[in-house]
Amino acid sequence: MIHSMHSASDSSSVYDIVILGGGSGGYACALRAAQLGLSVALIEKAELGGTCLHRGCIPTKALLHTAEVADTTRSSEKFGVRATFESVDMPAAHRYKDAIVARLYKGLQGLVAGASIDLIHGEGAMASATTVKVGERAVAGRAVVLATGSQPRLLPEVSIGGAILTSEQAIHVPAIPQRVVVLGGGVIGVEFASIFASLGSDVTVVEGLERLVASEDASISAALRRAFGKRGIAVRTDTKVQRAQAVGDGVEVVLSDDTVLETDLLLVAVGRAPVTEELGLQAVGVSTDRGFVTTNARLQTSVEGVYAVGDIVPGLQLAHRGFAQGIFVAEEVAGLSPEVVDETGIPRVTYCDPEIVSVGLSAAQVEEQHGHCQIQEINLGGNGKSQILGTTGFVKIVRAASDGPVLGIHMIGARMAEQAGEAQLIVNWEALPQEVAALIHAHPTQNEALGEAHLALSGQPLHAHS
Repeated sequence: MIHSMHSASDSSSVYDIVILGGGSGGYACALRAAQLGLSVALIEKAELGGTCLHRGCIPTKALLHTAEVADTTRSSEKFGVRATFESVDMPAAHRYKDAIVARLYKGLQGLVAGASIDLIHGEGAMASATTVKVGERAVAGRAVVLATGSQPRLLPEVSIGGAILTSEQAIHVPAIPQRVVVLGGGVIGVEFASIFASLGSDVTVVEGLERLVASEDASISAALRRAFGKRGIAVRTDTKVQRAQAVGDGVEVVLSDDTVLETDLLLVAVGRAPVTEELGLQAVGVSTDRGFVTTNARLQTSVEGVYAVGDIVPGLQLAHRGFAQGIFVAEEVAGLSPEVVDETGIPRVTYCDPEIVSVGLSAAQVEEQHGHCQIQEINLGGNGKSQILGTTGFVKIVRAASDGPVLGIHMIGARMAEQAGEAQLIVNWEALPQEVAALIHAHPTQNEALGEAHLALSGQPLHAHS
């Protein structure tokens, strides 16, 4: 247990906790540790906020909102508004996006500056189990937290450059390409496919697995593929890339079935790889597996006093997961013995159009783990607010037995991300359907569909068949 109120700004002093990486997991750990009275050193080689703030979550969701506004403007007449769609001004869209990032970055800098955290700029590597070397400076800590995050995963068959981009470069495209091929039908791939399609590009998604967003419930994958089809987004699943090469100003992509695609932009979005090379982990005995840092349930690595959080730890690569893990480790180091972060209960959101939300287990996982699965699905076609928004989709609830709690919630439809809050409470509190059914859901909201699904699952459907 560590409790200390001293400052360790003197380089010869030992901090209570040294954190390598200032992204979601790292800065959350730093802020919580400082709040608990620990002396904290936070080492960051670039900008506070990491990928999420500067190259991931925030800028991509800003572009997705620009895309939504473009779609709404094009279809404004069906809502009784006569608006003329001219074009998407990409420089202006980037100014909008960058201004949001700048405001959030300024706010985060202020939080860290006001929290008695020693922010050290530079690239760090472990010199020992208790020391991180930053340039010529040795930063010692009673506990060390690895929070170096992730970077775009690359393919050996495809070289990045020119019109071949990763997601971190795609957020800066100066103009809208006529044709886009997206390699990867996971979360990042389908979000960018959605963005470019709304901006006006002809989009093709190439996915090596049998379905889009393969980690989601199978019914969600099927619904997304149908929705993409209606939007004109071509999808090729169970297909890989053989090679890609620059041809003029564009790219020629050869697929595993020998199909040749000509495109103006090729986006490689096949996942994210942990940033753990050149950290000196092997030299100090920190175990890794395919680049990921292996930990126990309490996020301790193979070396006592060294922890790891966020994208470098195997599991969900989500900013809010890293954030929660950072807080957990700060409390663990402070001796509070916090409850372990349960991966199953973390809400997962994909911000394409339509949006996808899931918490807990899929129907297949419930079937596999319990031998039986009870399902209730409510189509958004009967939901008043969904009709107003002009969206389709569904809410799906799964549990193992007719008298058991809800084990998983899966939703797809426009703006469904806003329903993640109640969904995670239901799953994490192991609520029974009749308990949720007893709650009054505001009308008219899409949230009613969540209530309706639980009414039906508890045997008292109002607008649906049980």
